[in-house]
Amino acid sequence: MIVDAGMPAGIATRLIDIGALRLNVAEAGPADGRPLILLHGFPESIAGWHRQIRPLAEAGFRVVVPDQRGYGASDRPGGIAAYHLDRLAADVIALADACGFTRFALAGHDWGGLVAWWVASFHPDRVARLAILNAPHPGIVQDYMKRHPGQWLRSYYVAVFQLPGLPERMLLANGAAALRRALTSSSRPGTFPPAVLDRYSRQWMQPGAMTAMLNWYRALMRLPRRDPPRVASPTLILWGRRDHALQPGLAEASLALCDNGRIRWFPDVTHWVQHEAADSVNEALSEFLGRD
Repeated sequence: MIVDAGMPAGIATRLIDIGALRLNVAEAGPADGRPLILLHGFPESIAGWHRQIRPLAEAGFRVVVPDQRGYGASDRPGGIAAYHLDRLAADVIALADACGFTRFALAGHDWGGLVAWWVASFHPDRVARLAILNAPHPGIVQDYMKRHPGQWLRSYYVAVFQLPGLPERMLLANGAAALRRALTSSSRPGTFPPAVLDRYSRQWMQPGAMTAMLNWYRALMRLPRRDPPRVASPTLILWGRRDHALQPGLAEASLALCDNGRIRWFPDVTHWVQHEAADSVNEALSEFLGRD
């Protein structure tokens, strides 16, 4: 067991073998609680959910939170193909299998949300309920951007990330100053205190870590994907309207792919909704994901 200073008191992590690789995973809540997997986004890790883990565990969920492949203390396979959405989704299913979850609730923020959408589309028999926090369904992004050129301007960094080597050097220079600044400038003051940024910086600076994280974006842009089925699982989208990178219309376009979904808007919240509106997010997740 690993005790992580960035986690709530009493929450440790362990490495779980899911076959092709090992994931560093935090677990909390009763062993017989309702299964819930939380997926973090870029450039965070398990600690991106540190305000949710204990409240959701206390609400009766069996909470499982991985460092996704390439992040934190999880394995970092080489090559862009290792980060295809199909492989990222397969990690979630393999983790659920390793934990003994036949069906589970699933929540994802940012890139974790894209993965959660993909899991729900292609594995509807496994996802009992789905919650998405400021993340579009990958199946709608291309068409949406064709119709809304303003989103291209917000997504310019994705194109920059396609360059070989240069983004790594830019983001890691001077102790990852650019990435630290990106988090603080895109969030409310105080959302990412220095101790949290220091913790993330140590993770980003690990050998190969930044390349693995950026390979998620490279795989998304360069590798072909299947057309996803509609989302059958009951779905709740939580969306901070002051998102610096993603237009609110992406939430509405994603909702159109859901058979049974709704959006809850957070008017004065940025992209980092689970940090800035933690109590409201915890209440919404507990109430929605806890339904039969």
